[in-house]
Amino acid sequence: MKVRVFEGIIPPLVTPFNKDGSVDDKALRAVIRYVLEGGVHGVFIAGSTGEAYALEDKERLRAFEIAMDEVNGKVPVFAGTAQITTEGTIRLTKAAESLGVDAVSIVTPFFITPSDEELYAHYHAIAKSTRLPLILYNNPDRTRVTISVPVIKRLAELENVCGIKDSSGDMTYVAEIIRNTDSDFSFFCGKDTIIYSTLVTGGKGAVPASGNVAPALIVNLYNAVKRGDLSAARAFQFQLAPLRNAFSLGSFPVVLKEALNLIGIPVGTTRLPIQPLTEEKRKALKKILEEMGLIR
Repeated sequence: MKVRVFEGIIPPLVTPFNKDGSVDDKALRAVIRYVLEGGVHGVFIAGSTGEAYALEDKERLRAFEIAMDEVNGKVPVFAGTAQITTEGTIRLTKAAESLGVDAVSIVTPFFITPSDEELYAHYHAIAKSTRLPLILYNNPDRTRVTISVPVIKRLAELENVCGIKDSSGDMTYVAEIIRNTDSDFSFFCGKDTIIYSTLVTGGKGAVPASGNVAPALIVNLYNAVKRGDLSAARAFQFQLAPLRNAFSLGSFPVVLKEALNLIGIPVGTTRLPIQPLTEEKRKALKKILEEMGLIR
C-alpha cells in the first residue's frame, strides 16, 4: 500500500527572477495563485521548467518555502530535488522534507549515463532516506537517460515510490509502465501533446509545462476524461496544441516566461545562456495567446 496516491493536473511552475537575477518571491506567489484559480490539483516547484539546473540549493529551498506558504495546504506541493549524484539528491531531499513539502520528484541523473542497476540503486537509496512520497521523473530528451520498465516495476514495489512523470512522449512506453504497475502507482504525463491519450490509457494525470499559462484548459481536459466525455476532452487537447507547439519559438523554457509576461503575470526572463525571444517571435507567441483567448 502506497503512502499516498496522487492524481490530477500538477503544473511544473516557472521560477520568476528579478532584474538582478534573484528569485522573485512576489511573482512566484502570483503564478501559484493563477494556477490555483485555474483549478490545478497540485504544483511542482523547481523542475526543469523551473530552471532547477540554474538554481542554487538555497534558492530551491526558498522557492519550496514560498510555495508551501502560498498554497497553504490547498493542494500538494511537489519539490524537485534532483542532483547528479545520489548523495547530493539525498541531501536536498532531506532539506525539502524538513520544510514540509508533500512529495519529491526526481529526474534521472543528467550528464552521466547510469546503467539500469545504477539507476535502481540511486532511486532506492533516495527512497530509503526519506519518508516523503517519491515521484520518478523520466525525461530522456534532456538527460539522455531512460528508466527502463523493469527498473520502474522494481522501484514501484517500494512503499514511498508513488509514481512517475514521463516526458518521453512514447505511448508504447506509457502503456507498458501502466500495464506493469499497480493502480496505486500514479503515471503522470509530462508531454503536453499526449495528455488525452495518456489519461484514456490509464494515467492518473499530467505535469504539463503549458499549465503555467493555460491551467484551466488542461483541468477542463482532465475533468472531461474523468466524466467520460472523450469528445470534449479531445477538443481541449487540440485547443492546447498551438501553445505547446509554440515552445519551439525559443530555447526551453523561455517561451513559458514570455507567455506569462504577455498575459499579465510578470515573471522576468530566464537565466543565461537562455535569452529572450526576438520581437518577431514574441509577436507570433502573442497571436497564439490571443487566438486561445488567454490575452483579452
